[in-house]
Amino acid sequence: MRLSRPCMAVFGAVTFAAGMITWSGSASAAGTNYVALGDSYSSGTGAGDYDPASGSCNRSANAYPKLWAAAHATSSFQFVACSGATTATVASGQLGALSSATTLVSMTVGGNDAGFSDVMETCVLHSASTCQSAVASAESFMRNTLPGRLDSLYGKIRAKAPGARVVVLGYPHLYKIVSVCVGLSNAKRTALNDAADVLDGTVKAAAGRAGFTWSDVRDEFAGHELCSGDDWLHAVTIPIGSSYHPTAKGHRLGYLPALTGSASAALQNQT
Repeated sequence: MRLSRPCMAVFGAVTFAAGMITWSGSASAAGTNYVALGDSYSSGTGAGDYDPASGSCNRSANAYPKLWAAAHATSSFQFVACSGATTATVASGQLGALSSATTLVSMTVGGNDAGFSDVMETCVLHSASTCQSAVASAESFMRNTLPGRLDSLYGKIRAKAPGARVVVLGYPHLYKIVSVCVGLSNAKRTALNDAADVLDGTVKAAAGRAGFTWSDVRDEFAGHELCSGDDWLHAVTIPIGSSYHPTAKGHRLGYLPALTGSASAALQNQT
């Protein structure tokens, strides 16, 4: 997902250390043909060390799909997730990586459809009531329009990769609600966390309808949201596009374990 440049006028850069902790997953996925689809939460925007060939897609060597593929003896790996992707652009620009030979697919998608960057900009730049109104509008979209878009995309994924196990990962809460934390008010932070819950609920339900595996990351990120003191997410950054995205540590310690557990179970059940 992407944020527009006006946010820089209000907040300074916030820099987070992306701690590198070795993960010792087993190489138990020999023969897996893995394709990573999705938006910036899958491409690794905010995690650094981007592949120059990926351009504005910001595919990071620290993103959870790259980490999972490096830790497993996959037969093939295609990393096509792209910053800014929506259900429509995943369908039109990423599904060519899928085939009847694909055995594992992972993805995050839906936040950009619901206007993630616009909502974040509104909440950063405007009043609590304006922020809450923007969140309410996004939540209405998530409940009423996004389900059909997800159903359509998931159907296309299944048609392209009929034998694949598909793991759909969610989005974390952005904030831990505490009494003292510089930046947005707690009213705004609570509204944004509520929006994440609505988004995750919508995506989870669509994944269930499609027969895909849902992987919730809110539990992995619990205690590591912004204002936690051990943040695995960026606040407002320079470059602005990394704002409100997981750090490299968030990918390694948050998203990677979520995918690892879900993929392991899904592949073991593969017939």
